[in-house]
Amino acid sequence: MEGIDMRYLGNVFNSSLIGEDDVDLNYYLQAYEELYKLCSLLGTIFGFVGSEISSKMDVLKKLKRSDTEDHFSTMKTMIFYEQNANLLYDSQYTSGSRTLLRLHRGLAFISMFLAKVHRLEMHEGTSEAGKQAYEATLAQYHTWFVRTGANIAMYALPTKEALLNRVCPENIDQCVTSLPSMLDALQVVYDRVQTFYEDNNLLGLP
Repeated sequence: MEGIDMRYLGNVFNSSLIGEDDVDLNYYLQAYEELYKLCSLLGTIFGFVGSEISSKMDVLKKLKRSDTEDHFSTMKTMIFYEQNANLLYDSQYTSGSRTLLRLHRGLAFISMFLAKVHRLEMHEGTSEAGKQAYEATLAQYHTWFVRTGANIAMYALPTKEALLNRVCPENIDQCVTSLPSMLDALQVVYDRVQTFYEDNNLLGLP
C-alpha cells in the first residue's frame, strides 16, 4: 500500500477551512481518506479505529451523494439543516451530524498519537504513546471489551523508526519534517468542529 504524504495531508486540512469557523466536508473526507490509509498501514493494531473511520465516511459520502441542495457541503450547513428539520434525534434517520462527531473523536486520537510519536527519539517504542492517546480520547466511548482489546494491541506497536518506515516508506525525512505543520492544520480543523458542536450543545449526541 502506498504511504502517507504528510505535506499533502496538511494542505488538504488547510483547504477544508472556510471563513472563520466552518469546515468543507469534501476536503474533510479527503483528509480522512489519508487517515484511513494511515490506520491500514499500521495493521490490525489500528483496525478498530480504521473500521470506524470507514463506516462513518461511507455514511457521509452517501448523504452527500443524495444531497441536491448543498445541505451537506459544510459542517455548518449540515448541522443547521438537520437541526431545522428535526433530524438530529430521529431514530429512523442516519444523522450526518452524529456521524461527523464520531469522526471528530477519532481525529482527536490520531492527532494525539502522532504528536506523541513526533516527540519520541527514533529508537523509542510507540506503544505507550498509543495507549496514552487512546485512554485520553476514544476509550471513553468504547465498551470494556473494546478498550481491553485496544490496549493489548498497543503493545505490538513498533519503534518510531519502524512506524515511519511503514507510514512513509519512500521519504521518512520529509514525513518527519512535514508532520508538525500537518498537525497544526489538523488542530485548526479539530478546534473548529469542537467549538461549533460545544456552542450548539451537540457534543453529547447519541
